[in-house]
Amino acid sequence: MTTSTPLRNPLTALRSRRGQRETLTPATGSATIGGGGAAYAPSASPTRAGSRTRTTNRPAALWRGPESDPSWARPALIILLCATAAFYLVNLTASGWANAFYSAAAQAGSASWKAFFYGSSDAASAITVDKPPASLWLMALSVRVFGLSSFAILLPEVLLGVATVGVLYATVKRHAGPVAGLLAGTTLALTPVATLMFRFNNPDALLVLLMTLGAWATVKALDERRARWLVAMGVFLGFGFLTKTLQVFLVVPAFALTYLLAADVTLGRRVRHLLLAGVAFLVSAGWWVAIVELVPASMRPYVGGSQDDSFLSLTFGYNGFGRLTGDETGSVGGGGGWGSTGITRLFDSEIGGQISWLLPSALLLLVAGLALRGRRPRTDRLRASFVLWGGWLLVTGLTFSFMAGIFHAYYTVALAPAIAALVGIGAVEAWSRHDRRGMAILAAATAIAAAWSFVLLARSADFLPWLRWVVVVTGLAATLLLLVLDRVHRAAVPVIAGAALVSVLAGPAAYSAQTVSTGHTGSIVSAGPSTGSGMGGPGGMPGGMPGGGPGAMPGATTGRTPGATTGGTPGTTTGGTPGTGAGMGGLLSASTPSTEVVSALSADASSYTWVAAAVGSQNAAGLQLGTQLPVMALGGFNGSDPSPTLAQFQAYVAQGRIHYLLASQGMGGGGSSTSTSSQILQWAASHYQSVTIGGSTFYDLTQPVS
Repeated sequence: MTTSTPLRNPLTALRSRRGQRETLTPATGSATIGGGGAAYAPSASPTRAGSRTRTTNRPAALWRGPESDPSWARPALIILLCATAAFYLVNLTASGWANAFYSAAAQAGSASWKAFFYGSSDAASAITVDKPPASLWLMALSVRVFGLSSFAILLPEVLLGVATVGVLYATVKRHAGPVAGLLAGTTLALTPVATLMFRFNNPDALLVLLMTLGAWATVKALDERRARWLVAMGVFLGFGFLTKTLQVFLVVPAFALTYLLAADVTLGRRVRHLLLAGVAFLVSAGWWVAIVELVPASMRPYVGGSQDDSFLSLTFGYNGFGRLTGDETGSVGGGGGWGSTGITRLFDSEIGGQISWLLPSALLLLVAGLALRGRRPRTDRLRASFVLWGGWLLVTGLTFSFMAGIFHAYYTVALAPAIAALVGIGAVEAWSRHDRRGMAILAAATAIAAAWSFVLLARSADFLPWLRWVVVVTGLAATLLLLVLDRVHRAAVPVIAGAALVSVLAGPAAYSAQTVSTGHTGSIVSAGPSTGSGMGGPGGMPGGMPGGGPGAMPGATTGRTPGATTGGTPGTTTGGTPGTGAGMGGLLSASTPSTEVVSALSADASSYTWVAAAVGSQNAAGLQLGTQLPVMALGGFNGSDPSPTLAQFQAYVAQGRIHYLLASQGMGGGGSSTSTSSQILQWAASHYQSVTIGGSTFYDLTQPVS
């Protein structure tokens, strides 16, 4: 290696190429640049001449960005966002209806404003989904604009993903600079579980964006010392509650602690500002909850997922503390069926490939960052960033690791922004130290990431078997060169930095590319290739319950299912075994009904409130999406909710409001002989004629047994 022109300060050499427009100045409470790492802060406001240029040439100003930023920063951001959008849009409709449970609710919301408001599973508003409706609102509006299709359902998720990458960049950049922001945004975009969920219609995509917006507002509040930004944070988290209820609270300790520790105002004002944020949260989340709780039950749909038609009960029970303890009335499988708990849960064969690629390095950079800035003033902005993102990561990660109730691998998308931010901020902070200690931290983070990527890639031995060797060799070389970076020629510095990036991002990028190339359907999905355990392969529930395993509905398949006919691409058909109704899917996934079924249910549809009823929301969703007509989901998602009661169902039939009943009780609570839905099936079987349509068996509720 050439060493004739040693580079004692490689970062200075790189900065010298940025031009005179870039200015790095210490933020409030930060050290000067010469004394090690310092928080990034924009330089003074643009000159009057610059302002005139911005006004008269808006496209150029949009491309250039703030005058205080280096000239390459905004173009690089635009390229990152466009590349993310293009990547997420590739093969998007291969997932068909994705999670038909939510797709059916979006269809219902596009046909009825009442169903839209409550998040009903059907346009006639018999029962709601088991989550609040905020994420459904976006999908329903998209369907109203573009019509019902896979693209209309999934496009909002892609846009949410691109927006999250942009917001994360803006948040990280405020205190750590554009390089850290770009690194964080790229890391997030290439995280496998993020690639999955920003192309899938579960509520998690909107939840992650709203939590990231909450982090952005908290950072703004630190900089501007105004209560309005903490109020904005409360509003974002309030709508996060209306997306996935109590999960949004996992980031609250980090946001509150960051503001209490680092805001440059008196302690009294800090406390008052946080109280205002709490009020904003209560208002932005509570208005919808109050309406649901105060409106008489006879005037609104049943609250799906609850056992007593109460949204508060759903929030604190099935969707709340029950997830932590495993005591979830109405759930299927119980706490013991959802994988082992413990500190290593996020690294196991089921979850490791979803989120943990850079998790060890992020933890190392968190500890190193806090240590490097431990003696800074209380208001140090970079340390505040480490506290914010580190608190997010630790609280959420530990909760996921030890929760005993329902837990799915895709929940870990909530960790992705924190990991990405810590990688971006920590790497730039270590680099900007200009000393061997900083290079040692970077080298260690690179080595750990490369080694862990090798382990994760080895778990999918048939997937690009050569890649893990490229990653580990490149990572080892980059690690060694980072340790002697002050002795290499400046021309080699970009090559070494690039090699380090390749070694840490190649693995998750490959998993994300595989995720994009494959359709994902059903209630339980995971990213990347099969690891041969639990959720691997076609996907499903641990313990062999899902598609194809013991306890599965015949023909039901979930997870990564290219070309799947169960819950797959709209327009495909699925048969079934006559007399069983198996063709209609089951607990975990919906299937597309045959043309014969669609024709039969659509005939004289205007004479009925519901053209059919089916046990479980997935069974109902398949019929509803195939016909675009209301289908009643007996017992909600699991078939275990006590709605409607047998008496209510009998009254609906007597009034001529339901045409057919699918003769399948699926899985879950509906399978119990004492459940309401089973009682309904038994009553219908003894009182009405059964008919076989397109391979599926129905009871014709207009034809009593003679």
